[in-house]
Amino acid sequence: MLMVLCADVVLCFYLQFALSMAHSAEEFARHVWLRGWQVVQFAQLPAWLKDNDFLIRGHRPALNSYWGCFKSVFRIHTETGNIWTHLLGCVLFAAIFAYFMIEAPKSIQWQDKLVFSAFFTGAVLCLGFSCLFHTLCCHSVKVARFANKLDYAGIAILTIGSFIPFLYYTFYCGKWQMIFYTALICVLGLAAILVSMIDKFATPRFRTLRAGVFIGLGLSGVIPAMHYTIVAGWESAVNDASLGWLILMAAFYIGGALLYAFRIPERLVPGCFDLWFQSHQIFHVFVVVAALVHYYGISRLADFRLTRGDCSPEQPLFIDYAEEL
Repeated sequence: MLMVLCADVVLCFYLQFALSMAHSAEEFARHVWLRGWQVVQFAQLPAWLKDNDFLIRGHRPALNSYWGCFKSVFRIHTETGNIWTHLLGCVLFAAIFAYFMIEAPKSIQWQDKLVFSAFFTGAVLCLGFSCLFHTLCCHSVKVARFANKLDYAGIAILTIGSFIPFLYYTFYCGKWQMIFYTALICVLGLAAILVSMIDKFATPRFRTLRAGVFIGLGLSGVIPAMHYTIVAGWESAVNDASLGWLILMAAFYIGGALLYAFRIPERLVPGCFDLWFQSHQIFHVFVVVAALVHYYGISRLADFRLTRGDCSPEQPLFIDYAEEL
């Protein structure tokens, strides 16, 4: 139960830590020099920086300076919330990753550490790339496009990394099902990464398509979940395979993506959510919460599989490997 208890503590810790850091960042910004550049209105932005016309004021101008972009992390503007939500999330998951690898009980084998590492690596890269993009997106056209590609690649990497431990423990007693579904998710994730490398894909015109591609990638996990549910039954899927936590995770991801795609709430009251509580910030928070929910779910799933021990003929999806050989 150690992983489950750790997940409970982490959920509370993140909320307290995020509130504390947000307050500290605001206080720091008040004392940091405010000279050099001033925020501008949406109409004053160059075309390549125009993304959300419902955010009217508080935009960073084109800085064309890496140092200026990184200093802007401590300024208040339309990207401040986007930067800090995923910066804090990245640090949090890096800390959990380190703790898991160092303090994991002896019952956790190297295979278990490996599959959990896929999830933690995906979370750290996704949140880190996102933070980097929102920090550097005002540098120049070339830098913004490259950082945007990293951002979308990170989403695909997190999706792949999230499914690996879920598939590993769900089909713990079904080797070939595990291999097939893992390969399927990896192929679809790679396809999403390749699509995100296309420059046209990153423009505001394709906002809905971008959301649709990654929602589709996430929904690809429905197929193995349905497979297990049909074979093992609804009760086993919910209690043993943590299906309920998977559904909750998907709800956060899809809900956040829909808010982002339709730009709610700023679409409803343009100019009122320029700095805080805009759709992209809400999406970021939902991503972090969804990743924490998933961590809790796969921790419970791993506890169940490791507590039960080796596979037996009575377990769902049992395969007699000796007979196969």
